[in-house]
Amino acid sequence: MTRAAIYARFSSDLQNDRSIEDQAALCRTICDRAGYEVVALYQDRALSGTSTAHRAGFQAMMQAAGADLFDAIVAEDVDRIARDQADWHWARKRLDFLGIKIHTPGGVVGRLDGSVRAMMAEHFIENLALHVRRGMAGVIREGRNAGGRAYGYRPILGKPGELETIEEEAETVRRIFELYTGGRTPREIAAMLNAENIAPPRGRFWRASSILGNPQRGHGIICNPIYMGRLVWNRVRMVRDPDTGKRVSRVNPKEEWQSADVPHLRIIEDALFQAAQDRRNQRTKLQPRGRIKPRHPLSGLLRCGACGAGMSVKDRDRGRLRIICSQFKEAGQCDNGRSYYLDTIERTVIGGLQEQLGSHEAIAYYIKVFNEERSRASAQAAANFARLETQLADAQRDLDRIIDAVIKGRITDEEADARLPALREARDSLKRELELAEKPPKVISLHPAVVDEYLRNLDRLAELIGADLAEGDSGLALALRSLIDTVTVMPAPAREAPVIRVSGHLASLLGADVFPQRSFAGGAMVAEEGFEPPTQGL
Repeated sequence: MTRAAIYARFSSDLQNDRSIEDQAALCRTICDRAGYEVVALYQDRALSGTSTAHRAGFQAMMQAAGADLFDAIVAEDVDRIARDQADWHWARKRLDFLGIKIHTPGGVVGRLDGSVRAMMAEHFIENLALHVRRGMAGVIREGRNAGGRAYGYRPILGKPGELETIEEEAETVRRIFELYTGGRTPREIAAMLNAENIAPPRGRFWRASSILGNPQRGHGIICNPIYMGRLVWNRVRMVRDPDTGKRVSRVNPKEEWQSADVPHLRIIEDALFQAAQDRRNQRTKLQPRGRIKPRHPLSGLLRCGACGAGMSVKDRDRGRLRIICSQFKEAGQCDNGRSYYLDTIERTVIGGLQEQLGSHEAIAYYIKVFNEERSRASAQAAANFARLETQLADAQRDLDRIIDAVIKGRITDEEADARLPALREARDSLKRELELAEKPPKVISLHPAVVDEYLRNLDRLAELIGADLAEGDSGLALALRSLIDTVTVMPAPAREAPVIRVSGHLASLLGADVFPQRSFAGGAMVAEEGFEPPTQGL
């Protein structure tokens, strides 16, 4: 008998939680009619179909497909699987290779009709976005807020798009403008507000960036024209990163911005607002658009081990740069106030990588050990995951049968009431267990040509320790960023070498999102999370 996996998904903006059960019931009817045996149910709740990268249920299903756990996927429609043509064609090619067919109420999905339906699904989303933006533009023309919350205001219940002033926060806004134009720096103002326990716009602390902001994006207290009674919309647009599935913002051309006068929301007089803009322009220069070249090999990668915030340059000591926790520097709200020499951190990180992952043999040995461990864990995790999905599908089917029996009059409401609570509890318990279940890990592979490039870059980076990057060196620093996610500097007493934890994904090196998490102390590396350093079997 053909083994079938059901896939169901709903988007939070279009459907509700009940949609998963409705889709599953429909798919079970399809399976019964086709003679399929349902062996698994995969689901993604409140997640858009415009990307597959962030959908855990879809990723688990594709992994199970590679493990030969089913022969067909049954879904309500093509758009449940993907609303992006690239994602659809990738999934279809992968499933075709594995010999797995996709079945919807209209039958088995072919290449031609699947491509057309995927194109229509993507077009629907694009068209929907245009209609939404057109509606939001109309809201702005009427002088109402089209979305987002500015510090100092709150929405009026029952009046969509209308805002009212929060007087306590408005007073803080006035105070910030007066302090800033009076000569106080954003860091001084942030530290002052934090010391007085005044709640920030978001997060736990005020920061210099909360106050100074970005004029192009309209972020920050100083840069937001709503405080002088001018509502500006469409400064930025959201686009989805095809690699990660995450939405990121992009600044729109100024001619696309839309604005409206909202004098009833004025907090700051025009003269004070303009004085703040003049001082900001004198103190800072707008960053050029596009990617900024990193100045040092570890720029942007450093993290504080006490609070998790980034680390930034503090000063120079006899020509050597020192770094410090940005949270401590910007907001005065971290216990780790010690500064560290940047060249020492760079030397430890790059030296540790050279020692433990600085040769073909070391990388090959790490991958071998890593894959052996993951293979052992994968078999058990996959079996447990499949068992839970089968049990959940059975529990849902039992529930559907009781409900169907009530509808058709085969049992009474009293009989159903006596049986349904236990069935629902069993189903919900399985759902919780499935959400917590360990997903089968990936197996990684070695790409020799990329390893050669990695080793060359690593040697070159070792020559750049303690120096600013020249124009031709930025590519090397970006190469390091493709290998490392974060470099965490753990707090250490004065005059003691800190432990440095390096984690990342080695995506360009290994073709997978894994990296051996390592700790370096005084140039020595210690393996973590059960992985031993590759010192044997080379």
